[in-house]
Amino acid sequence: MAESDTCDPGGVADPSRIERIGPGDLTELVSDVGPAPLHVGAVIFLAGGVEPDPVALQAALTERLTGIRRLRQCLSEPALGLGRPYWLDDEHFDVDAHLSQVRCPVPGSRDAAMALAVDALTRPLPRSRPLWRAILVTDIADPHGNTALVMVMHHVLADGIGGLAVLAHLVDGADVSDELGRSIPPDRHRACPKPRTRELLADNVIERLRSLRRVPQSVAGLPAAWAELGRGIGGRAPRCSFNAPTGVRRAVGTVEVDLDATRVEGRRWGATVNDVLLVATSGALADILRTRGESPSELVISVPVSARGANTDGELGNQVGVMPVRVPLTGTPAQRLVSVSRSTRAQKSSVRGRSAALLGPLFRALAAIRIFRWFVDRQHLVNSFLSNLPGPSSPLRVAGARVTAIVPLIVNTGNVGVAFVALSYAGTLTVTIIVDPDLVPEVRELTEALHEQFQAITVGGTSAQ
Repeated sequence: MAESDTCDPGGVADPSRIERIGPGDLTELVSDVGPAPLHVGAVIFLAGGVEPDPVALQAALTERLTGIRRLRQCLSEPALGLGRPYWLDDEHFDVDAHLSQVRCPVPGSRDAAMALAVDALTRPLPRSRPLWRAILVTDIADPHGNTALVMVMHHVLADGIGGLAVLAHLVDGADVSDELGRSIPPDRHRACPKPRTRELLADNVIERLRSLRRVPQSVAGLPAAWAELGRGIGGRAPRCSFNAPTGVRRAVGTVEVDLDATRVEGRRWGATVNDVLLVATSGALADILRTRGESPSELVISVPVSARGANTDGELGNQVGVMPVRVPLTGTPAQRLVSVSRSTRAQKSSVRGRSAALLGPLFRALAAIRIFRWFVDRQHLVNSFLSNLPGPSSPLRVAGARVTAIVPLIVNTGNVGVAFVALSYAGTLTVTIIVDPDLVPEVRELTEALHEQFQAITVGGTSAQ
């Protein structure tokens, strides 16, 4: 966004340019009440013919990260009656407070790099600064990536698709013609002044009137929202020992599978890649539950559903609903795939993400009366979460260094002890398992079980670590 679009020459804020967070962003903000912060992130592993030059990488990342205006903005919360929080340029923005460089901890393995990434993911971000951090990790003893970029953002900044939009601006040859990239160079940046009270009040009144005009459309979408939620998903989720209030610690495991093999095997049974993921992840959970003496006949896995149109894929913010899916644990993999694909087709609507219109106001109301954490620590609606992101299909480079792998990261919250997030990149589907190790210490066993589940489903090669 050009400077003339946000500040006038006299330095007065234009009230029409007040950048409020959206309803979905507000839901994520008020949901951040657990011991572990509500962050999202990724680890981007880099390699080349020779070891990537850390100096060149840091210089390129500094230029590209600071070229995204949202990453130079703080979240400002106005007084009661002045509307939702809004983004405000950080007058004292210092990229060195956000981007750092470290050597991979001993023993210098990929696992050590991932442990560093998990630590970065679970450390709170200061609300007084832009809500992100990036760490360039060097000297990793792994032939598939001896340098890595750890990127962490608060969920209020972006959903998964928004996070991919940030990634798209970090790679070589990035197209910065969209709204996210139309930003003034850092050396010519001048922060816009803070809006005055009367400007915030006027903007809030206008937004309330717009909301009233949207009421008929929202009411018309309620049947689709109810269908996306599975029309109540058939009652409570089965009880299992994975569902208990989570703490602050997290641990991860990863599994990589061939994307084409996964897609082909899914289509064989009329299923999508997401359906395959639902069957594989629930099967892995069932394997571990059986070792604990538990044998549920099904599990309920909650899947985010993007409400974005094609023209909003390059934007930050949160535009997502949820779709809880009851996944059977009995029968052959093929039978389970058929059952899951039927369920997901029945729950999908022509306009996706409608469920946010039901859940968003509910969650914000629970937060307003300060019982949201009590609710999520005791909910019996879902057993686990699964996010699936369609990443870049072609290989990427950053400052000439080849991107060899992208590992997605999320924080499981409430009483969900295990969650999964998958991201496809250049023909490989990487699935990250995130656990609270105090509730679910079997992260290695879960990783092996998920690897075996994919082997049972697909005909392509798989690898786990």
